[in-house]
Amino acid sequence: MKPIFLTIGNGLNLMIIPDIKAHLNGHVILTYTYSIFLNDGLKEPQLNPSEGSTLHLDKINDPDYYGYLTFESPGNLFSYTADGQQHLEIEEVNELIEKLSHMRDNPQLWNLN
Repeated sequence: MKPIFLTIGNGLNLMIIPDIKAHLNGHVILTYTYSIFLNDGLKEPQLNPSEGSTLHLDKINDPDYYGYLTFESPGNLFSYTADGQQHLEIEEVNELIEKLSHMRDNPQLWNLN
């Protein structure tokens, strides 16, 4: 999927790589994950975004990797996994959840080019 570029309130520029997983367990459950990287504008992350749902099966060694957000139930249940060399503070996680939720709820904000 195409990266999302956001800046959170403390001036931290981030590149977010979305991934969607569907689980069939009697009914469909969608899980949305968002890999979080520092966006310094100098390089691409050390992963292939086309890996799809295998994105979090291997350790990501990029020094600009902050971990990932999981939206198990958009609007209700979120989790942040700080498995990178960097991590976000709780206020930053909350702001990122708010911004991603706002984008998801407002398709007119999506840049489909």
